[in-house]
Amino acid sequence: MGTSNSFGGAGGTKPLIPSWIDAGSDAPAGSPPNPASPAASAGSEGDASTDGASSPSPAAAPAAQNVVAGVSASRFTAPRTNFSRFASSNGSDRRALGRAVSGYVGGSMGGASTAARRMGAARSSGGRLAGFLSNAQANGLTEALRSIDLQALAGRPIQEVFLGLVDYVCPDGGSLDEAIARDAFIETIADLAAAGIADLDALNAAQVQTVLELYATHAIEARICNDIGAKLVQMPSDPAAALRVQEQLTDFIRRGVSDAITRIGVTPTSLTSDQTRRFMTEVYQAAFEALQSLGDGEG
Repeated sequence: MGTSNSFGGAGGTKPLIPSWIDAGSDAPAGSPPNPASPAASAGSEGDASTDGASSPSPAAAPAAQNVVAGVSASRFTAPRTNFSRFASSNGSDRRALGRAVSGYVGGSMGGASTAARRMGAARSSGGRLAGFLSNAQANGLTEALRSIDLQALAGRPIQEVFLGLVDYVCPDGGSLDEAIARDAFIETIADLAAAGIADLDALNAAQVQTVLELYATHAIEARICNDIGAKLVQMPSDPAAALRVQEQLTDFIRRGVSDAITRIGVTPTSLTSDQTRRFMTEVYQAAFEALQSLGDGEG
């Protein structure tokens, strides 16, 4: 929850995603790459972004308007109220947490698909991270670093290697969306030791999946906190209680992400570089679906 107090949070009248983004821009993992698919681009305050955006085509814009049609200016009110209730309980009110997350996905976002599309920079960054880790697992760390002109990092401790990858994985474009993606990556680095990942030269497929799971967890957590955990939410004044709230939220989100990756059943290392971003898009959509289901169960 490191980004939860870093940004101003979303306004109720802001479109969920830029109106010009084509709803079908991402194919499922394993689909042949479609060079004509537009990549999501940074919206105001980063509502959705990906790298390499092209100008919207006139034909795509009218259909995409349906994504935000009928969105209420108060779409965040109920999830914020429940999230604040959860935080005020020092993390003990699991029903409030479930209602907050379920209401966020189903009500505020209008469903898992839109929620996933709103993770624009995190999808792109996750794709680059997946591609790099897959390369390192298949060809060794030195070759993977050489392929992105960062061979000087070879032989350095894993935390230094990952810190050196920040600008490659998460280019800093200045939008909220990009800041969330970058912060999530920094928090992932801090989790590496606890996850038992210490040697990129000995990386296996399970560890690649763990890193991507951690990254997606932190990115979703940051997105939720900035939408419904900022501005109006009252956090406990006791640091230990605030930490319990953070740990409860992180664990809840990671359960959803882990369930999503398991359900997808695709090993990231089996994908080509062109397929990794589509894989991450599918992960985020499946994760939001799982979180809504988990939230309904708790609520």
